[in-house]
Amino acid sequence: MNYKLDFTPIVDGLPILLGGCLGTLGLALGGMVLAIVIGIGGVVLRNSRIRALRWAVVGFVELIRNTPFLVQIYFIFFALPLAGIRLDPTPTAIIALGINGGAYAIEIIRGGVQAIGKGQIEAGLALALHRMQVFRLIVLKPALRSIYPSLVSQFILLTLTTSVASAVSAYELTSVAQTIESNSFRSFEVYGTVTVFYFAMSWLLMRMFGLIHAHYLSYPLK
Repeated sequence: MNYKLDFTPIVDGLPILLGGCLGTLGLALGGMVLAIVIGIGGVVLRNSRIRALRWAVVGFVELIRNTPFLVQIYFIFFALPLAGIRLDPTPTAIIALGINGGAYAIEIIRGGVQAIGKGQIEAGLALALHRMQVFRLIVLKPALRSIYPSLVSQFILLTLTTSVASAVSAYELTSVAQTIESNSFRSFEVYGTVTVFYFAMSWLLMRMFGLIHAHYLSYPLK
């Protein structure tokens, strides 16, 4: 084997690789914020008295969870222009990540909500709180706290899923790596380095969220 390692393209391209890491984190953060909004909204509709809304949420969750993310992002990227809506690759990626993550967030948040005792809800109603106040203060707040580890895992997974967004040319780490690889033909060096970058981002995020949990979320609710 006469292959010789050459990391010169990696060293030269380090600034744009780091920029790609920031792009990846930006996509993941935007997608996760949208996912949580969809998750909370989906749980509210899932508990609605209107059967059509409940079934619509169930159908949405099953559709998203049983189709590949690549197909979903392609559908959004190519189908929306047919409806007269044209988005750049980055907003398209954030929307696709948010929708995909939202389907999982609905189930995660619903599990946390169902863990809240009915007695607490009845006590809130007895105190003349509106149903939305009961949901926001008595149900949602403790539920989000209890499902924090699951949401963190979903965020890490969403961060890694951003690599698929390179398929629509969204600016993130994998798309930057593809550009460097196509110019240098150093596939092993490029993707080996990118693997280390993804691992480092995931590890740092896990550590950061772990510290947040230890310092702010491990105490009893007041």
